[in-house]
Amino acid sequence: MSFSVIIPVRYDSTRLPGKPLADIGGKSMLQHVYERALESDAEAVFIATDDDRIRSAAEDFGATVCLTDANHRSGTDRIQEAASSLGLAEDTVVVNVQGDEPLIPPAAINQVAENLSSHPQAGISTLCEVVNDNNELSDPHVVKVVFGKEGYALYFSRATIPFGSSAQAKNCMRHIGIYAYRVATLNQFVNWPPGQLEVQEKLEQLRALFNGVKIHVDVAVERVPPGVDTEKDLQAIRQRLSAQ
Repeated sequence: MSFSVIIPVRYDSTRLPGKPLADIGGKSMLQHVYERALESDAEAVFIATDDDRIRSAAEDFGATVCLTDANHRSGTDRIQEAASSLGLAEDTVVVNVQGDEPLIPPAAINQVAENLSSHPQAGISTLCEVVNDNNELSDPHVVKVVFGKEGYALYFSRATIPFGSSAQAKNCMRHIGIYAYRVATLNQFVNWPPGQLEVQEKLEQLRALFNGVKIHVDVAVERVPPGVDTEKDLQAIRQRLSAQ
């Protein structure tokens, strides 16, 4: 199995501007993410950005950077442009690792790549884990997923699904936002307009489901810590890495 990792990164963030370059133990958050990706089995790791500050910082720690358009609607669009500029073949597997997840386990990166490679009917693969906190059940920031017996997603939602799982968190699966794509799927995805479900739920993976793309879902082999969205999240990551 061979695959590449592309890390899409923006400088601007509504809740935490400049967060990819935030210092965590003497390294930027982006460098932590990049080094985690290097620990996976990926044959290559790239950073895709539209910002010269990020490009400069990434090149300083040895990363290969793809400069992309500043007007992309999503990280998926940015990854597709990078894959195209790199000349990646349509059957290439690309893993999208978010630039704000400095604790992403390399095992999770390998898992989504392997799952996509071993399920030729799928165009995308992703991960999930059991919700173990009842407070997360009604939290719209915690995306839930349900899937069939063969592991293909039926639906993703910010609502509590399936109905009745509010009684027991263990009956609900939290979606983990790491994806593997076939480049051919990426090339199709960026040409599809957002559908009603995607707009309503604010979940772009619903665009793929709406257009008939199979998304394979598997329970993560290793706990995937939350990413960084706020200053509070950043401080928690700093304390965790300092303790380690």
